[in-house]
Amino acid sequence: MTEIVFSLNQINEVAKQVINKLEHHIVLFNAPMGAGKTTLIKEISKQLGVEDMTSSPTFSIVNEYHSTLSKDKVYHFDLYRLNHEEEAYDMGMDEYLDSGHWCFIEWPEKTPNIIPDEHATIEIAILENGDRKLTLSNN
Repeated sequence: MTEIVFSLNQINEVAKQVINKLEHHIVLFNAPMGAGKTTLIKEISKQLGVEDMTSSPTFSIVNEYHSTLSKDKVYHFDLYRLNHEEEAYDMGMDEYLDSGHWCFIEWPEKTPNIIPDEHATIEIAILENGDRKLTLSNN
């Protein structure tokens, strides 16, 4: 387990640290609304060579990006709007997760039966002073 306390202006360095600690390409992000999940995912994706990431996939559920550094793809899921886990199956989420590409998932608790056993989890808490506490674990 890795813990990092940081301010949002340190997000670039935090993203580098996170990438170096990840053991899996499927990464779950757990944090309250406004804690910086999307901001961190954007920075991690940028470090992985994604140049065209512009928005959260809140309405599309998943956005696909291509790395300019490798043949990797990055799938960014925002499951907040899902009403039933069946919706994730209908959109083929399990196929994305089986692809071997990066899968960053916000609100993973909406799809507990789809998430593979081998994944990383990032928890972000907002501290009283406004800093963030990130806890990364590889399962």
